[in-house]
Amino acid sequence: MAGTIITSGSTALQPLIQDAATAYMGHCPGATITVNGGGSGTGLSQVAQGYVQIGESDVLANTKLATPDADKLVDHVVCRQGWIVVTNKDVTGVTNLTTQQNIDIWTGKDTNWSQVGGPNLPIVLIFRPQSSGTRAVFRNIVLGGLNESTSGGQTLTEDSNGAVTTAIAKTDGSVSVIGFAYYNAPANKPILNGLQLDGADATIANVGSGTYKLAADGNLYTLGEATGLTAAFLQFMMGPEVQGTIIPKDSYGPVSK
Repeated sequence: MAGTIITSGSTALQPLIQDAATAYMGHCPGATITVNGGGSGTGLSQVAQGYVQIGESDVLANTKLATPDADKLVDHVVCRQGWIVVTNKDVTGVTNLTTQQNIDIWTGKDTNWSQVGGPNLPIVLIFRPQSSGTRAVFRNIVLGGLNESTSGGQTLTEDSNGAVTTAIAKTDGSVSVIGFAYYNAPANKPILNGLQLDGADATIANVGSGTYKLAADGNLYTLGEATGLTAAFLQFMMGPEVQGTIIPKDSYGPVSK
């Protein structure tokens, strides 16, 4: 179907949505689908206000929006996705962090990598903004809802999964959380240390089995029921080409039932 739509939101979902949009436009040259990032909170806010046709989110709308706005949105779950804790390559000797070790690091109790078996090197926390779905998922699942420490120690803030990836590679002693799609990119994996969580490898297979817990649904929200090109694109997202071929199997999984 021809037309023009804009999506915005989760940068963790952005690579998948961009690939699907490119494929759709290849099939339908009359369609223009623009895929923007900005974070889950931004996507939800923009779709609720009618600025975009699809808001991409790693979290449910009612966790970011007031009830009246959230109730106007319709959720379309298009995949499962996972995130991985990553460090700069100079953080040697650390291949796994337990949930408690992550809590101690992110709440400021542990400020040096030597406290978790690594080198004598200050820990630098690289945050996402409060609007970030990646930050919300990590806080809820791994930190148990606890707030991260932004005072004392060393911290930076980056506005996307891609920016975090770059910052981790360049910042000594740094740690953060990125989507599987960013970690598994051929250019990124060699320059990052990817860590296990509670002894479980960060893989889609382990997400599917429940062995690896840092995972969530990928949600595409519309303001009311989708129509026109928006509806056609969402149908394409759930069709065999996206679900069976376009989804990179090391980075996203099929929709949970």
